[in-house]
Amino acid sequence: MMMLRSKRFCTASTFRLPSFVTRCNKKIKVADDHHNDIVPLSEIKWELRPGGMLVQRREIPAPPTFTRDQTITVRVSTVSQFHDILVQPTSTFGELKMILTMVTGLEAREQRLLFKGKERDDSEYLHMVGVGDKDKVLVLEDPAITERKLHGLAASQPISV
Repeated sequence: MMMLRSKRFCTASTFRLPSFVTRCNKKIKVADDHHNDIVPLSEIKWELRPGGMLVQRREIPAPPTFTRDQTITVRVSTVSQFHDILVQPTSTFGELKMILTMVTGLEAREQRLLFKGKERDDSEYLHMVGVGDKDKVLVLEDPAITERKLHGLAASQPISV
């Protein structure tokens, strides 16, 4: 936890506890378990939140960029087995279904892909949804199509007396 003290309450020998921050001579001394750094006060950027709270500004990391030849491994799990598939992160779930057609034998329209508990549309991109390297995607067979297949098989079977 980081605490800031004003200059008038601070002396160099007042606090020597780990994970405590003191402000002296226009510098902030950070003492924690990992490193001891002295950061000039001018390098810290502050922002005013809508509620009136003054907080330190955090840098938001840029989203990862992918090259054309980069691939990720997606672990695709069916009910009884799993497959590790190499695919580009900029692929869509529809393209992943086409690859799974060759691996599982299920047609693309028979597959339902779930990632993070939600069924994903064929036009959604893997990297936009958050699929990363070695993430798990669940494949389920569409129950409506399975039922139609069973009804079609039952209708084509001759009735023996």
